[in-house]
Amino acid sequence: MRDPLIILGTGMAGLGLARQLRRRDPQRPITLITADSGDDYSKPLLSTGFAKGLTPERLASHSALGVADQLDAVVRTHTRVTAIDPRARHIELGAEILPYSDLVLALGAEPQAPFALPETLTDRVFTINDLDDYRAFYRALNRHSGSARVAILGAGLVGCEYANDLCGGGHEVVMIAPETAPLARLLPEPLGKALGEAFERTGIELHTRRLLERMEAGGDRIAVHLDDGQVLEADLVLMATGLAPRTGLAARAGLETSAAGIHVDRYLRTSAPGIHALGDVACVAGINAMYVQPLQASAKALAATLSGEPTKVSYGPWPIIVKTPALPVVALPPAQEPARWRLEGEAPNMTALAEDARGNLLGFALTGDRVRRKVELARASPALLG
Repeated sequence: MRDPLIILGTGMAGLGLARQLRRRDPQRPITLITADSGDDYSKPLLSTGFAKGLTPERLASHSALGVADQLDAVVRTHTRVTAIDPRARHIELGAEILPYSDLVLALGAEPQAPFALPETLTDRVFTINDLDDYRAFYRALNRHSGSARVAILGAGLVGCEYANDLCGGGHEVVMIAPETAPLARLLPEPLGKALGEAFERTGIELHTRRLLERMEAGGDRIAVHLDDGQVLEADLVLMATGLAPRTGLAARAGLETSAAGIHVDRYLRTSAPGIHALGDVACVAGINAMYVQPLQASAKALAATLSGEPTKVSYGPWPIIVKTPALPVVALPPAQEPARWRLEGEAPNMTALAEDARGNLLGFALTGDRVRRKVELARASPALLG
């Protein structure tokens, strides 16, 4: 019997690829391996669940058993791969060896903690990167009758979405970030400040230009010490201090990696024959785009390639829609440093156009009612990977 195609990871990338493959080939043996519960869920919905009062069970559309049945695949949950041997074309799970016909790394990215946590805080400080994390944080919130005071470290995409969602769910939220305004990597400062003002109007307490010095247990609450001497109290802390591609397994196997991810070409091939990568872990022709649409495009292209139709992946000019109902935000970050940002409108309804020295559009950012221009401006912008 032919060795299976093995996919490491059952997030949107891994399951998306498996579904695309099944449409093309109903018979090929497929094994999916994941370190978590293997439930099928939409990761973007994790940062919308608290305002809607969604339990973890309601976020999952299928259990791992349901996924296995739906895809006619083997799904191994709570299983960690300890090594990849590209020459022997097998993976190792401790003492167990599994051969593969092709191997796909859909390992995603993992949260970056700014420091090691004291043991006294491990049950009160969280990251949310998958449904198992959501379950743990959901349980912690429910320990507090009515509402909890949550300190969020970081004001990037993840931090802003969870701040808005938790506030909408009736919790008290305080945000701490070193930048001058939220979403500093996506928005020019005036638009970021407009978002910060919208947050404050909803009751979110915002501390920008502040660094965290330390956290310590203070009775029933956590004492959060800032670099200006302030000490904030919180019941729980949510760290949203960035994500890094999970490259360790690939690097130990000798694959080409960097801080940007596992290096792959436009066919999503790694430096080792028979091994591909996609999703948040993959740096495709020098670009790591940790968003849904590039992931979906990669799954479709790789499914064709693995089915015998070599297909290059392409990324269009796809704007990022930020889930912050307090102030709608859409952004298409420029792939290169713009010569200028041209601003139009006034807070909260603003347009920022990134232009090169000749006035060509490179990207844009929109807030408030200006988000209606996203389709028009996307059509005028260059593709991320054409």
